[in-house]
Amino acid sequence: MAVGKKDISAPPYVEGRELELEDFEEKKVTYVEDYPDIRYQFTAGQAISKFLNGLKEGKILATKCNKCRRVMVPPRTFCELCFKPADEWVEVRDTGTVETFSISYIDPDAKPLDEPEIVAVISIDGASPKMGILHKLGEIEPDRVYIGMKVKAVWKPESEREGMITDIKYWKPLEVE
Repeated sequence: MAVGKKDISAPPYVEGRELELEDFEEKKVTYVEDYPDIRYQFTAGQAISKFLNGLKEGKILATKCNKCRRVMVPPRTFCELCFKPADEWVEVRDTGTVETFSISYIDPDAKPLDEPEIVAVISIDGASPKMGILHKLGEIEPDRVYIGMKVKAVWKPESEREGMITDIKYWKPLEVE
């Protein structure tokens, strides 16, 4: 390298050091010992609020499109196919069909489960084809579940319902292949 020229190809070197107790005491270093308690709220909106209130009563409610007559679960205020209002409410059955499923070995917080859970997309009877919800299956072994299996909702006792999707504890098979 020529005299007076700087070598710009090498990155600058900054010498590091171990952290010491006073770095933490003087708040030079920020850290979290555990998971922070972060809470959030949202408004469910007109359609989902009515749906959740129906669950509290042990009913699955859907909306019907004013134009194409599609019955939608979960309910919507408009039809995403024809963009028309969907303000007619109908009650659908608490039975359905497994469209797809997965066996989960972790909970929603990515913590390992002692026993695997079966999560399924369930088309609800009385709703338009392929209209349904994601929920858990119960009372069946994972190797016995199949696409097309008929299932029925298992509800919490009325006194324990809160107006949440978990008011349905799980869906159980009506038949086993």
